[in-house]
Amino acid sequence: MMKITAYADQVSAAPGETIDFMVNCEAPTFKADLVKLICGDMNPDGPGYKEKNIKAIGKYKGRKQVIHAGSFVEVPTAEQLQSLQSFTFQAFIWPTTPDKGMQAIISNWSDSGQAGAALIIAPDSKGIGLCLGSGKGKAELVTTGKALLAHEWYFVAASYDAKTKSVTLVQEPMHNHVGAKDAAKTKKKVKTARIGKHADPVILGAYFKQNDKGRTVCGGHLNGKIDSPRIANRSLDVAEMEALKSGPISGALANDVVASWDFGADVTSIHVTDTSPNMLDGEIVNMPVRGMTGWNWTGDEMCWRHAPEEYGAIHFHDDDLHDAGWQVDFSLTIPKGLQSGLYAARLRCGKGEENEDYVPFAVLPPRGTATAKICFLLPTGSYMAYANENMGFDVPMAQLLGGRLVEHNHQDIYRNAHREYGSSCYDSHSDGSGVCYSSRLRPILTMRPKYRSWVGGVGSTLWQFNADTHIIDWLEAMGYDYDVVTDEDLHYEGVSAIDKYNVVLTGSHPEYHSKEMWDAMDTYQQRGGRLMYLGANGWYWRIAYHSETPGIMEVRRGEGGIRAWEARTGEYYHSFTGEYGGLWRRNGKAPQKLLGTGFSAQGFDISSYYRRKPDSFKKEVGWIMKGIGKDEKIGDFGLIGGGAAGLEIDRADRLLGTPPGAYVLASSEDHTDIYLVVCEELLINYPGLGGQENDLVRADIVYYPTQNGGGVFSTSSIAWSGSLSHNGYNNNVSQMTKNVLDRFASNKPMEG
Repeated sequence: MMKITAYADQVSAAPGETIDFMVNCEAPTFKADLVKLICGDMNPDGPGYKEKNIKAIGKYKGRKQVIHAGSFVEVPTAEQLQSLQSFTFQAFIWPTTPDKGMQAIISNWSDSGQAGAALIIAPDSKGIGLCLGSGKGKAELVTTGKALLAHEWYFVAASYDAKTKSVTLVQEPMHNHVGAKDAAKTKKKVKTARIGKHADPVILGAYFKQNDKGRTVCGGHLNGKIDSPRIANRSLDVAEMEALKSGPISGALANDVVASWDFGADVTSIHVTDTSPNMLDGEIVNMPVRGMTGWNWTGDEMCWRHAPEEYGAIHFHDDDLHDAGWQVDFSLTIPKGLQSGLYAARLRCGKGEENEDYVPFAVLPPRGTATAKICFLLPTGSYMAYANENMGFDVPMAQLLGGRLVEHNHQDIYRNAHREYGSSCYDSHSDGSGVCYSSRLRPILTMRPKYRSWVGGVGSTLWQFNADTHIIDWLEAMGYDYDVVTDEDLHYEGVSAIDKYNVVLTGSHPEYHSKEMWDAMDTYQQRGGRLMYLGANGWYWRIAYHSETPGIMEVRRGEGGIRAWEARTGEYYHSFTGEYGGLWRRNGKAPQKLLGTGFSAQGFDISSYYRRKPDSFKKEVGWIMKGIGKDEKIGDFGLIGGGAAGLEIDRADRLLGTPPGAYVLASSEDHTDIYLVVCEELLINYPGLGGQENDLVRADIVYYPTQNGGGVFSTSSIAWSGSLSHNGYNNNVSQMTKNVLDRFASNKPMEG
């Protein structure tokens, strides 16, 4: 088990800027050093692990820091809420795990004092309930006794009359299933004559437990949706509850409404609006999912922006996480004059891998400048999408994908035991719904040098971050000067983040891009910038970043694409921006339009090689093929599955946007039947989709010139980076990459 884990508040910084580091350490002390990362791969058949010590940061006292997962809405304490005696709580709910135990819907409750009231899903499958408390040892629970069905909408309400000590519960299913026995109305006298007052906040989707170093800690987290929560200051009868269900509140009832929250408003915000005159607004914590279909969704409108009244639901999860909220243990100001590159804070509290952690980040060139002609674009959006993924543990299909047993390392085992560290966008929540938000404000143990992934091809553990360090290692070994910029910088700064460079190199798997990233790269190319796409399955999923809170991204897996889960119908639009999500291809911007090639097939066993195509013998591209023989196989070697063409592979396709003047220089062949055509290519299932039979299972190496003297070169394989260092970097994959980079980095215009 790991004794030290950490994260930073930034993923990149320029000289003179400061990064804060938050550390959980079980040892008395730990040491922090600044190191430059060159190759993060431990494979002894490769170039070997490489890091360079830059400076000691310091020695610090260790302390335990914990994560409080689970989402909710927090409403600050207000007199209108504190003074409640008689009241009504009501809402629509869509429970997803109604049998898991007590889950709070609306809670005006102090756990420490056992005071207040809470509308809950009762434990032991007893339907909804009302918990009343007048002090320690003086809590009562009234339930309907009727179990709720999962994934069905209910109108639920609880009223309490302090004068008569009477509780009324309403559990009204919105479905009409024949034979279902989940409707209930309960009226019962209780002992409680007066509920206890407290100064704790009202919580929606959980109940308040305590404050922990500025963080609100809750219990009883709900799994499921809440729509139209309301609080009234007296015990309403059923007809009045009906009138309060939805829409503007008017007449005499308006004077009785304490709070009426509209989850369909301010969807892109962390703000939650109370439409009552009291304006008891709240904030979401740990990012429950917004822009979700509500109890009255008709299906007539698929975008929440166009019918907000039908998207009044928030989906809460007991394992949601945005910001771990740890306290800062040390800060690092990037030294003036430090060369741009990939760096990390190396943390050690003893010997052995369990006593070590790294927090990687990019050191940018000084703001507004470039210190080289070459830019390596670090794909942090993709790292976030895969952050702490648990597929190797949770999905038996993982072994089928790889054609082998899944191996786990100490980071995997630690994450499996500490699910509060949050999941990836390839995982599902505890209630089975897909994880559509991912944050970097937590330890991401899959984004680490030395990490050995379960993905990577036979004999390999190269995937994502450490595969990308092989490109960094190659640049270093070949003596190139380069800067490192993250795609998050590209998102926020636009084309200005890269427009000073002659050439931009991608990582091995730049899969996730926002509109801002897409537009910036398109503009860069139009202005004559050169792009070397050294991977595959790039520019695939459209993502969004939150406008108010940093470090979190969103993906909606809609109608198509290789996906671990699928968004529910009507929930394809990003809540952060209102944009249609899913594949960029579904948004009219297939990767072929930007890269010349796009995702075509995947397989995770054995990688293959490329064979030259007729275009490669044309004189216009002779400079690319210099040093490569006529019949020479390109990349029939490598650390990832034994070849340069593997894992996920892209192809040229004129119908999807490959420019008509593109040269297809080489194509891979002889892939195994573990490799299958991607599902977005299929209109109907049919035999012959494997690598031994289908021509779509191939990677195409493509080059084409662009306007204003620019050009694009695409290798179309995730495995390409694993072949660069073969034979001491003296091989045809390395040679071709060097041929292109030398030309792209020059000031000489490209020619067709």
